[in-house]
Amino acid sequence: MSVITFGLNHQTAPLDLRGRLAFTPEQLAPALRGLNERLERVDPEAAIVSTCNRTELYLAVGATPTAPLFEPALYWLAEQGRVSAEHLQQHAYVMRDRDAARHAFRVASGLDSMVLGEPQILGQMKQAVRLADEAGTLGTTLHQLFQRSFSVAKEVRTSTEIGAHSISMAAAAVRLAGELFEDLRQLHILFVGAGEMIELAATHFAARQPRGMAVANRTLERGEKLAARFGAQALRLADLPTRLHEFDVVISCTASTLPIIGLGAVERALRARRRRPIFMVDLAVPRDIEPEVAQLSDIYLYTVDDLSERVQSAGEKRQAAVQQAEAIIDAGVQSFAHWLDQRAAVPLIQALNRQADDWGAAELARARKLLARGEPVEQVLQALARGLTGKMLHGTLAELHGAEGAERERLAHTVSRLFLRSSGSGNGNSSGNASAGPSAAGGGRRPTPR
Repeated sequence: MSVITFGLNHQTAPLDLRGRLAFTPEQLAPALRGLNERLERVDPEAAIVSTCNRTELYLAVGATPTAPLFEPALYWLAEQGRVSAEHLQQHAYVMRDRDAARHAFRVASGLDSMVLGEPQILGQMKQAVRLADEAGTLGTTLHQLFQRSFSVAKEVRTSTEIGAHSISMAAAAVRLAGELFEDLRQLHILFVGAGEMIELAATHFAARQPRGMAVANRTLERGEKLAARFGAQALRLADLPTRLHEFDVVISCTASTLPIIGLGAVERALRARRRRPIFMVDLAVPRDIEPEVAQLSDIYLYTVDDLSERVQSAGEKRQAAVQQAEAIIDAGVQSFAHWLDQRAAVPLIQALNRQADDWGAAELARARKLLARGEPVEQVLQALARGLTGKMLHGTLAELHGAEGAERERLAHTVSRLFLRSSGSGNGNSSGNASAGPSAAGGGRRPTPR
């Protein structure tokens, strides 16, 4: 089997391109089915990890070269985002086997995130695996890859201080707000959305005891549930244009595929506020707030990419934690590569089992015929045993008989190791006995399978 990772992230692609290629959880199942239809010739296992920082395809196939798989996957993903394949390829990366496993382990452990050690990515990966499983595209190989990545991530978080040096986007947003406004306790804060990131942001801002908080969400019931946790007001998303002017801080992170806060709405809010500034943080990918809003005076708009530049960690301790994490990841990669190598022998093992079953069935049928003719049971059992051993040894003895010189010696050693394990195989005597095998067993005659 071969594992391939193809995608783009915050290090290789700008925010708007990532937004065009982002998938909501509801879109993942049909997307996976569409991807499999495009790649039907190789019928891969498939999973898609899509967050604000990355969109990645994880594929597992048989012994297929990367190129024939990469090109159709590239064109498929480009079509999803309505971008050219050439433009996408400029920002994409492709990794295989060990490199693909290392990348998955680093992503799960938070080493490939904007914020070192951030924990949200692990939950996002687990959700991607669950959705791929429900879509029927998660096979044995990808299951192993992701389960091992989760184990590695757990060890990294429990054995290193990676998590201790993580400053979340939400915490960075609070810091920025504190730089703009003298006293956060005098502010009215609006959270748009009700997902995990908004919940985290609300937790950080609530700790500063602002004057008022509100949650606007497309589903009012879900918004009310989150608002109740923080003593906040719940709004309908449809009320946003007429209420926007009431808030000094707006934090938005929804799964909308189109901006939900437009330039016109913000302009009207500024006029109603008599030019008092609004601090806005757009944590969504694709964007929730039209990028033109950033050009307005008295608007301070930050995206996830902007916030990532504000996140800092302690140098020496951070580097030590990263080195410890990389060592754990190295061990995980080595273990997965060993498992993958073992998987390469599965088709041969299956073929051997089928062949053995066929031989057994043929000899059983022959034995039943002998019994039906009245042959003695003991004689039939002996014939059954001879028939099975003859079939199983025929190919091996034929190869030994036909080999010469060094090749014969190599074969003799292998045969001894495989067939004479209980007789002290691997030593010189065993190899010598095996070398004489064809002539000693059967007086130089090759046994003929029945």
